[in-house]
Amino acid sequence: MVKKIVRTMKHLFMPPWRVAMLFPAPTRIVIAKAIQDCEAQHGGEIRFAVEGALHLRALWHEQTARERALEVFSQLRIWDTADNNGVLIYLLLADRDVEIVADRGIVAHVGGEDWEQICREMESAFRTPRYEEGVIAGVRAVSAKLAQHFPPGEQRQNQLPDMPVLM
Repeated sequence: MVKKIVRTMKHLFMPPWRVAMLFPAPTRIVIAKAIQDCEAQHGGEIRFAVEGALHLRALWHEQTARERALEVFSQLRIWDTADNNGVLIYLLLADRDVEIVADRGIVAHVGGEDWEQICREMESAFRTPRYEEGVIAGVRAVSAKLAQHFPPGEQRQNQLPDMPVLM
């Protein structure tokens, strides 16, 4: 019960402007460029989304960052790529939790342990706090995994926007 109260307080006291402060427009542009450059090296699609806090209803139902990441994966239509090769990197700031959700075409090739390692490394960077550096390192690590299994096609098309999503 105490844990639930502490988590709720973290979310309630995470102001909406904090996301924009940690990820200002110049940072988002640098991240988008990193995603664009990395996607040129493989046949996958990467999206990055950051959310400050969950709504009170989600907290009441004890929604986890993983559950929210799955919702965001769907909301952003990351599953809607021709080869089912989309990956979401999701950051829930209030919990300081990173989750990576991969579409079914990728899950068959890259295991959850690989994604977990990347998440932990990003979370470590965020604790120091090196947000831009942590996201770019995460994008590059995800890209390296995708490049192992999904070589770039001759007529590669960018199917998802590269600009980070602030929620």
